[in-house]
Amino acid sequence: MAATTDLDPIQTNAPPNPPPNKQIFILSGQSNMAGRGGVLKKLHRWDGVVPPEAQPHPSIFRLIAKLHWEVAHEPLHADIDTKKTCGVGPGMAFANGVRERVGTVALVPCAVGGTAIKEWARGEKLYEDMVKRARHSVKDGGEIRAILWFQGESDTSTEHDADAYQGNMEAFVANVRRDLALPSLPIIQVALASGVKYIERVREAQLGMRVENVVCVDAKGLELKEDNLHLTTQAQVILGQMLADAYLTHFAPPLKSKPST
Repeated sequence: MAATTDLDPIQTNAPPNPPPNKQIFILSGQSNMAGRGGVLKKLHRWDGVVPPEAQPHPSIFRLIAKLHWEVAHEPLHADIDTKKTCGVGPGMAFANGVRERVGTVALVPCAVGGTAIKEWARGEKLYEDMVKRARHSVKDGGEIRAILWFQGESDTSTEHDADAYQGNMEAFVANVRRDLALPSLPIIQVALASGVKYIERVREAQLGMRVENVVCVDAKGLELKEDNLHLTTQAQVILGQMLADAYLTHFAPPLKSKPST
């Protein structure tokens, strides 16, 4: 074995970076996007259970709060939604559902629990932070392919908020497309699985949006935790797969046909 010299390269533990052709997906909204699957309410901690569909993979990356990339793992939002305990959300199941088709998947977590749509208006901190992270994600290459949006529970409490939801959501879509200079950016939103008095008005707005390149998947009926608000771990896996199916059906580049022999 050759002796080590001062000229030998220094070994570092620098995190791997995704390749420049990465496919970027913004994860945004409130707690059910941030993920509460497996969070034990009374103990305020996550049970650590990661189902097979949400396991890490070398081709799935995550932009951390400090704007560096790392190989993605649950809980994706642990350093973003810091005021609550995060667990399993839909992001990893989504990424595993699309990676064979799209290649390297780069996730940009931005969701924060308990937030209303008005807090995602242009000029508000949550919105500006999301845009900042999205812009940073393409600094070294890659393309933003879609925003995955699960939000609205906080807008079901009053008639005013529920009635204003559709207009606020349409403004959100227009603003984020303008600020990212992506006029046709796909938005895949989730119709609520839970809420309070005016949930059906918000769901009606979500399911009834007629904006180009905005599609909706319906979470109604997915299993809720005992709080009747947050999706269970397995429900989050199912939702992630629903989001993946929606992206592959509506927005993914067509499969290249194999040459005939």
